[in-house]
Amino acid sequence: MALLEFFRPSKKTSASVAKERLQIIVAERRSAGNNQPSYLPQLKQDIMNVIRKYVEITPEQVNVQLEQRDDDLSVLELNVTLPDEDK
Repeated sequence: MALLEFFRPSKKTSASVAKERLQIIVAERRSAGNNQPSYLPQLKQDIMNVIRKYVEITPEQVNVQLEQRDDDLSVLELNVTLPDEDK
């Protein structure tokens, strides 16, 4: 019987099919979300600490993004919303 099972493909259960599909989705999301380097959150925190020496800001007012345009070109974009100056 084992010889016949070798030539006959085994029937996949719905659980194994669902597991395979989930693994594909997770791998795709990891690769899509892994475009940003791991040092970016620390860089944002360091920039916020420097800005806080001069004005009071919240983390929501600082946006740091790294964009990969070509294989050899990366653009670091920093947007800071400064509070209105009291006159």
